[in-house]
Amino acid sequence: QMDLVESGGGSVQAGGSLRLSCVHSGFTSSNNCMGWFRQAPGKEREGVAALGAGNTVYADSVKGRFTVSRDNAKNTMYLQMNNLSPEDTAVYYCAAHTFCTASWRFSPFNMGEYNTWGQGTQVTVSV
Repeated sequence: QMDLVESGGGSVQAGGSLRLSCVHSGFTSSNNCMGWFRQAPGKEREGVAALGAGNTVYADSVKGRFTVSRDNAKNTMYLQMNNLSPEDTAVYYCAAHTFCTASWRFSPFNMGEYNTWGQGTQVTVSV
């Protein structure tokens, strides 16, 4: 059974930084696809960043500000978020699939590409 646990959320002022962590168990991260999603109040969940199969993908809204990475030895995926703005305020979710599907590279922000989700961590950015 796979399990994902996020941490690192909090409250920061605009222009600040946070690093989110996603510790996973039940699978070997080097062979699967993982992603970060977020959901703001009243909005649909959206993909932020994803990695797998040698690829790293970012949403246009976070390119140049966010960096996704993972440490396979620690079973952890990270999301470094810099130059945060109030528009980044949301609950951030970690997602994973046991393996990278053939369609993942074409739609890495399709929630259907993932079969395991974390509980989410709140990020609040104030002006």
